Amino acid sequence: MQIARAFTVLASDGKRLPLNILKQETPPKGVQVIAPEVIAKIRTMMKDVVSTKGTARRAQMEKYSAAGKTGTAHKLINGRYAEKRYTSAFAGFAPAEDPRLIMVVVVDDPRGEHYYGGRVAAPVFSRVMAESLRLLNVPPDKIEMAARAAMKN
Repeated sequence: MQIARAFTVLASDGKRLPLNILKQETPPKGVQVIAPEVIAKIRTMMKDVVSTKGTARRAQMEKYSAAGKTGTAHKLINGRYAEKRYTSAFAGFAPAEDPRLIMVVVVDDPRGEHYYGGRVAAPVFSRVMAESLRLLNVPPDKIEMAARAAMKN
């Protein structure tokens, strides 16, 4: 929840908002804690993480843009970092330019060959986020972005 709360600042142009899991009729008022122009730069970097050149390209969705950050850490066991034990994560929001949902996926002790957050947590984010946005009737933004790009050419 702490990571999700931190991501509300990134998704709401620098405003700290109260956490909420229920639909509200009116958006909550927030407190501006980071300047919007700083957030715009961070959001650009986080969109790059989910791009084809980023560490979380598996977080990409067919119809929605996303922004986020991967994380991989050795687990602490008996006061020492375990060599082959990990916690892998991906935290992000979508659509990237007009966020509707924030999601944090944490995989405790991933099994198999891969353990990086971009390999094991990002694909979970992609599938669950895409379906969640669809269920909420959020219009796909990648289609709109492609249409705008086509109009420019």
